[in-house]
Amino acid sequence: MTISDKAKKSTERLNKFMDDHIYPNESNYVSQVENFGDNRWQVVPIIEELKDVAKKEDLWNLFLPESEYGAGYTNAEYAPMCEIMGRSMWSAEVFNCSAPDTGNMEVLVRYGTDEQKEKYLKPLLEGKIRSAFAMTEPAVASSDATNIESEIKMDGNQYVINGTKWWTSGAMDPRCKFYIFMGKTDPDNKDIHKQQSMILV
Repeated sequence: MTISDKAKKSTERLNKFMDDHIYPNESNYVSQVENFGDNRWQVVPIIEELKDVAKKEDLWNLFLPESEYGAGYTNAEYAPMCEIMGRSMWSAEVFNCSAPDTGNMEVLVRYGTDEQKEKYLKPLLEGKIRSAFAMTEPAVASSDATNIESEIKMDGNQYVINGTKWWTSGAMDPRCKFYIFMGKTDPDNKDIHKQQSMILV
């Protein structure tokens, strides 16, 4: 396994960033969140402050291997960075590397139209908005996508969604501007792994 010099240097900078900015602000983060009281779905000030610092230090969108959109690291190079960020429960968002946005950005990079990339991917990459991923359903083991029961049907020139989701990651964030919703579009397909699709909502 080969790790590029660029990745090694970024990992070193990331470690230093954690030492200089994340660990010293753990109690600050906790106190800010506790001050929200019952209204937990708010933007945490310390995270927003540190995002600007992370951008300036070129520690932003580390997860995307495509260098046109992200840092251009391989999964093997990014994995140690994940381990470092994982030492703090909130640090990944500082680097724009937190779920569900990371997965949603990967989907848009690979399958999004130019229009969708401009409307959804660009502001996500810039950290201006958040997103949600709607997969889990109350009646089935939803980590297996073949169990999904929600329907996505074409009606004229519109799609109609019929189903129930819960535990939708990111849904309550005030910055959430769209969902990626998983449902069945081809329930009669003999290949159960080709019955599902995802739609932007």
